[in-house]
Amino acid sequence: MPRIRATASHLFIPRKTSRTEQRAARAGFAEARRQARLAGVPPKRSNEATYASELRPTYPLSGRPGPASARGGRLRMPAHRMTTATVSGAYPFLAEGGLGAEGIFIGRDVHAEAAFCYDPFTLYGSGRIEGFTNPNAVLAGIIGMGKSALAKSIATRSIAHGYRVYVPCDPKGEWTSVARALGGYTIALGPGLPGRLNPLDAPARPASVSEDDWATEVRKRRLLLLAALARTVLTRDLQPMEHTALDLALDLVVTDAQARGTEPLLGDIAHTLGTPQRLDQALGDQAGRMGPAAQDLAHALRRLVHGDLSGMFDAPSTVAFDPTTPMLSIDLSRLGGAGDDTALVLAMTCASAWMESALADPDGGRRWVIYDEAWRVMRHLGLLERMQSQWKLSRGLGIANLMIIHRLSDLLSAGDAGSRGRVLAEGLLADCSTRIIYRQEPDQLAAAASLLGLTGIETQAVSALTKGRGLWKVAGRSFITQHILHPAERRLFDTDTRMTKKVREFTNTDVVIPMNPRVMGR
Repeated sequence: MPRIRATASHLFIPRKTSRTEQRAARAGFAEARRQARLAGVPPKRSNEATYASELRPTYPLSGRPGPASARGGRLRMPAHRMTTATVSGAYPFLAEGGLGAEGIFIGRDVHAEAAFCYDPFTLYGSGRIEGFTNPNAVLAGIIGMGKSALAKSIATRSIAHGYRVYVPCDPKGEWTSVARALGGYTIALGPGLPGRLNPLDAPARPASVSEDDWATEVRKRRLLLLAALARTVLTRDLQPMEHTALDLALDLVVTDAQARGTEPLLGDIAHTLGTPQRLDQALGDQAGRMGPAAQDLAHALRRLVHGDLSGMFDAPSTVAFDPTTPMLSIDLSRLGGAGDDTALVLAMTCASAWMESALADPDGGRRWVIYDEAWRVMRHLGLLERMQSQWKLSRGLGIANLMIIHRLSDLLSAGDAGSRGRVLAEGLLADCSTRIIYRQEPDQLAAAASLLGLTGIETQAVSALTKGRGLWKVAGRSFITQHILHPAERRLFDTDTRMTKKVREFTNTDVVIPMNPRVMGR
C-alpha cells in the first residue's frame, strides 16, 4: 500500500483583515496541518485483523468498563511486598523458577528462558518438590516428535553423572549403537544368533540378605516367571492345579540342578511337566492327579525349548551380567516382525527376568531401567505384573524406571474398565511422579487430559508442541521444555537413517562441478 504524503502551507492573509478573520484563518491552517499529519501515518490494524479469534482480548486496552473496573479513584489499597512464590497465587503469570541446577541438562525452559535440568534421584532425596514420591517417569509422544532422542539423551548424560543404564528389551535395535558408543555392550537374541540367556539364573546374593531369605526370593521370582510364560502362551489365567504343577516341577528341577552343581533350565521344567509320575510322587498323599493339569503347561513351555524360540532360553547363559558396565541393552529386533508379537513378548519376559534379577542388589548404585516401545507390554498381563513389581521396588533398589509409549490411550488397551490389566496399567502411571508429554494427536487429547489431569491451557499446549518440545509435569509443577541435542548426539540418535538413505544416495550422485581455479577466479 503506497504511503500518502500531504503537506499544509501558510496562507496569505491580507493586512487589512479583521482579527476575527485572522483567527479563523489560523485555526483553518492548524486543522489542515493536523489532517496532513494524520494522512501521512499508516492506519493501525485492529485486534480482529492481528490476532486469531481465540487470542483476542475480552476487554479493550482501557480495561473492563463500568463500576466493576475499580477505576475512577474510588479504590485505594496500601502497598504490599511479597515473594514471587506467594504472589504467583494472586498473579499466576510468572515464569517457573525451574528445578534447580543440579542434575542432567535437558534443554531450555521455554517460558523462563533458562536452562532446564532434571535428576529424579536428587529431587527425591532433597524433598524440595512436594508430591515427588518416586523416581519413575513416563514418556509419551507421537512418532517423529523426538521422544526417542530425549530418552537416549537422558541415558547418555546420566552416565556422566555416575549412573548406569539398562534396557531390558529393545524391540527395534535402536539402542545397540548407543550402548557400544558409551562403552557398554548389547546382547542380541534371535533365531540363529549365538546369544543365550537362562532366565532361571540365580543372581548373586546381596550381602545384606541372608541365605534362607535369598533362596525364598529366588524361588518366588522363578515361579512368577514360569507362570507369566505359561499365561502368555495359553492366553488365559492358570488354574489352581496348574500353579501346583509348576511349583512341584520347579522344586524337582532345582533339586536335581543343585546335585549336579548347575543352574535349572526351562527345558528341564518342560520335561518334568511332561512326566506326571514324578509330579504325583512329589505331591504325595494329597488328592488329585497332576497329569491332566500339567499337560497344557508342558506344551506351553515346549515352545521355548523346541519351538520358534528354541536355542535362546533353553541353554546356559553365554554371557554374564556385569553390574559395572555403563550400559547394557538386549536387542530383540529379530523377533516380532511378522505381526504376531507372542514370540517377542515371551522373549521380553525371559530377558526382563534375567536382567531384573541381576538388578536386585540394593547396593548396586543408582540405575536407569528403560522400557522402550512399552505399548507392546500393555496387552499382556504377565509383563504388566513384572513391571508393577519393578515400579514398587524402585526406591528401595535405587532404580528409576522410564516407560516410553506413543499415546496415553495405550494404557487403556490393557483391558476393559475394571479389569486387572487396566488397573495395573493405570497403577504404573500413578507411580510415575514425572510425566513427559510430547505432541499428541487431536483425538488423543481427551484421553491424555483425563489420565494426567491436564488443565485446559496444558491440553492446548500439548496439541501445538513442535519437534523436541514437551510438557514436563514433575509432581505438581509444569514446564514447557525444548530439548537441546549436541551434534554428536544427533548423529548417534538418528532413527531416520533408512528414511534418509535414498536421499543421501541421490545427493551423492549429483553432477560434480570441477573446481577450476581460473573459473573460480572469474
